[in-house]
Formats: sequence, C-alpha cells, structure tokens
Amino acid sequence: MSVSELPIRIDRERIAAFCRERGILRLSLFGSVLRDDFDAVRSGVDVLAEYEPESLKGLGWDIIVHREALSHLLGRTVDYCTRLHPLIAARVRHQLFPIYERP
Repeated sequence: MSVSELPIRIDRERIAAFCRERGILRLSLFGSVLRDDFDAVRSGVDVLAEYEPESLKGLGWDIIVHREALSHLLGRTVDYCTRLHPLIAARVRHQLFPIYERP
C-alpha cells in the first residue's frame, strides 16, 4: 500500500513539519484506515507517534494539543498514542504504516 492508496488525504509536507516541530521520529497509521472496513464518514484514524526520548520529557498535557493538531491536518478524529500497550503490540506492530520517518 502507498500513501496515495489510503482512504484519507495525507499532505506529506505538512505531516513532516508537524513531526519535526514536535520531535517525532516516526508517525505511523494502524487499524481500520489500512483495511477495507474503514468508514470514510465515521472512522477515526489510529496513530502511533514515536518521539525522540528528550521530546517526551515534560510533554504532559501537550499530547492533547498534538492529537488535536494532527486531527486537523488529517481532517478526522485521531486516536493518538506514543506507545502500544503490550497486549496489542504483537497484533499491531506488523501493520504499522509509516507516514513520516525522520531521515
């Protein structure tokens, strides 16, 4: 799958700027946005944001601001996480679809 095949519009340059400004090393999609059962009207987008370790220090409530900014960029609700819970990590790791990776 490529970015152009996703059921949502991804502006790679705006996503890259979003990530650079916040110290995000990798931003990946997972869940229904990568499957045929994605509902273009109702479905949110599951996102894993992997930060530089020093960027996570003191992040606190800013994580909510980051989620809202990304929701605005993607034009839909975002379920935003910075790590995967161990109970779902094994199921999800193989399906992560990076939309940004720091060079």
